[in-house]
Amino acid sequence: MSIVVFDSGIGGLSVLREARVLMPEHRFVYVADDASFPIGGWEEGALIKRLMAVFEDLVERYEPSMIIVACNTASTIILPHLRERFDFPIVGTVPAIKPAAEKTASGQISVLATPGTVQRDYTRALVSEFASHVNVRLVGAENLAELAEEFMLTGIVDDEAVAREVSECFTDRLGARTDVVVLACTHYPFLTNVFRRLAPWPVDWLNPAESIARHAQSLLPPRGEILDVQDVAEFTKGRPRAEMLRLMSGFGLKVV
Repeated sequence: MSIVVFDSGIGGLSVLREARVLMPEHRFVYVADDASFPIGGWEEGALIKRLMAVFEDLVERYEPSMIIVACNTASTIILPHLRERFDFPIVGTVPAIKPAAEKTASGQISVLATPGTVQRDYTRALVSEFASHVNVRLVGAENLAELAEEFMLTGIVDDEAVAREVSECFTDRLGARTDVVVLACTHYPFLTNVFRRLAPWPVDWLNPAESIARHAQSLLPPRGEILDVQDVAEFTKGRPRAEMLRLMSGFGLKVV
């Protein structure tokens, strides 16, 4: 029995990292559906069809005790379908709008996400339900996930490109400045230090990875003993390039 952690790329490693700390007694399978990356450009019906086929295959091969969908865009559309199809826990990744609304002192928060996540009715419903008393700015970053992946692989970042992607997060309304930015894509936490360096003023960059991992932990009984089994990763596009293999090895993952 395994816990499958799924993302369209390698951003979900931010969630996997926290989940392994909290649940070391479980075996993890990290799945990067890089054949569909970037996921935000897909038509919704086609994306649902593709993802359900991918998950059917994963469940047949790994018989997981849980699936963590470590992708905001995928979570906003696929979670109901997965929960209807499978009878084990399905944990999603949704924008941390509620905690951001509770944390802000200025009443100005931004949600930094992919265009796909920004456009979903699910995201706007979260704003209406949990943040109607504050000003919420939804920022759809076209290229930030790709920039994050390249940074993770090479350590190289284009400051000007990143600055363009995040600039709309910062508003100043008569001295009431944005003070919380929700990182609503699992790729983005890997760029947090870059964001801090480029920000026009300090803000709280809200990373939900630990909260997601704690929720997952609460849904599974503890196994007691730590398994001496290596966690694995697989890519739907085939064998990845050498830089990716090194990154996976650094996370203690064997690519299969």
